[in-house]
Amino acid sequence: MLTVWGRKTSSNVQALMWCIGELGLTYRRHDAGHRYGGTDTPEFLAMNPNGTIPVLVDEDGPPIWETGAILRYLAARYGSPSFWPTVPADRAKIDMWAEWAKLNVALAFTGPVFGPVVRTAPADIDWPAVHRAIRDLSRALDVADARLARSDFLCGDVLTLADIQFGHVLFRYFDIEIERPSHPVIRAYFERLCRRPAYREHVMVSYEDLRVF
Repeated sequence: MLTVWGRKTSSNVQALMWCIGELGLTYRRHDAGHRYGGTDTPEFLAMNPNGTIPVLVDEDGPPIWETGAILRYLAARYGSPSFWPTVPADRAKIDMWAEWAKLNVALAFTGPVFGPVVRTAPADIDWPAVHRAIRDLSRALDVADARLARSDFLCGDVLTLADIQFGHVLFRYFDIEIERPSHPVIRAYFERLCRRPAYREHVMVSYEDLRVF
């Protein structure tokens, strides 16, 4: 049994939960962070001294924090060779795209685009800054668009850990009210993800309680 600490509206928690869902693992999740609080308690800080979510405990194992580290742990312990290969060179290809997605897409969207549009009062939104951030993000999405023109998923014809890191931000990217450059291949990829039960359950989650009105 996996135990997860983190609210379901956290994009990092969504990536983790989507992975858990794809791997078919049993879990229990405790809401923590944002309006739930709890991340500054001595008990939580004993698990993660940074006071951030998510945190994972597998059975009686030690707490694991940092989303990428948790995902790689789950993939290595429970994933199939197609999801997370055992051959180092094959695994590195997937890890490379997972890291790329985290640094060039997830971080470039969540802070500079999603935060200012959703988690900022409408009168205070700096739209020129948002538009610049969208242009910067679009350059990374150009890379993904070209990559996905070659296969159904980032690293071939089956979903891998790289898709978890990339695809979990796309629901919000396509849902929020912004002007988006055209990326038809990514749009088709996103529509394929939307047909996956684990994606619908754990990623396509309302973020209304994050809005500032």
